[in-house]
Amino acid sequence: MTEDVLLRIAEALERISPPPNLFNDLDSAEAFLWHVSPDRLQKVSTVNSITLDLLLGIDQARDTLLKNTYQFAKGFAANNTLLWGSRGMGKSSLVKAIHTRVISEGFAVKLVEILREDLPTIGRLLGRLRESKYLFILFCDDLSFSHDDQHYKSLKAVLDGGIEGRPDNVIFYATSNRRHLMPREMIENEQSGAINSSETVDEKVSLSDRFGLWLGFHACSQDEYFRIIRGYCDRYGLIIPEDILISEAIEWQQTRGARSGRVAWQYFTDLAGRKGISL
Repeated sequence: MTEDVLLRIAEALERISPPPNLFNDLDSAEAFLWHVSPDRLQKVSTVNSITLDLLLGIDQARDTLLKNTYQFAKGFAANNTLLWGSRGMGKSSLVKAIHTRVISEGFAVKLVEILREDLPTIGRLLGRLRESKYLFILFCDDLSFSHDDQHYKSLKAVLDGGIEGRPDNVIFYATSNRRHLMPREMIENEQSGAINSSETVDEKVSLSDRFGLWLGFHACSQDEYFRIIRGYCDRYGLIIPEDILISEAIEWQQTRGARSGRVAWQYFTDLAGRKGISL
């Protein structure tokens, strides 16, 4: 065989049988990304996170998720959580900020992000994490399923199904713009194959029901929008007259056609740049 053929064979064998030390360096970082082909955890040296006190306008969701995470970090019972609702209102930022808060207080909790398209491999990931001495928040951002998507079956088994069940040292947090993760067409397809559709579980609800906590994030009011921006100004010591801030913030939201925590941060980023402030 030629050298090129031998090289391709070696690369294929390496993909099939990844090096054994891919999971042995969990103490090297506080957060990881899950990759497949080969299965591995890629460490994240610096998590893209903001401090918890900068997340304004979502007080109830913040307090509930923080309490749930503390319970988990202390080895007590805690719930898988679905953070759902309006885009740009801090769902994923809240998960990362709470993880940062918890590890800053000395709890050995790792954050592992898994992509929606890699959910079919989640069983393999959990098998590895189950053996670890650490606790893990398994995080899936922007979770939803299309009409022909079968990945949800892997998720259902992880949340509260299967023989092994979810490891005691793993909790699952997901964010989504939808309260119910599956579109109506998928539900109808599921029910059309049933002998008696009235006896089938409503799949639209059953998947979301497997999350013990549902935390809703709703579009912020005008006053909340201003309060978020003012909070950023106070945090970074940026001084601007109230009337100018309000006028500019309204103009900014109108150009974006939306009002949210993300839009507030984008306006503040522009404002800070004009004022010569580095964030």
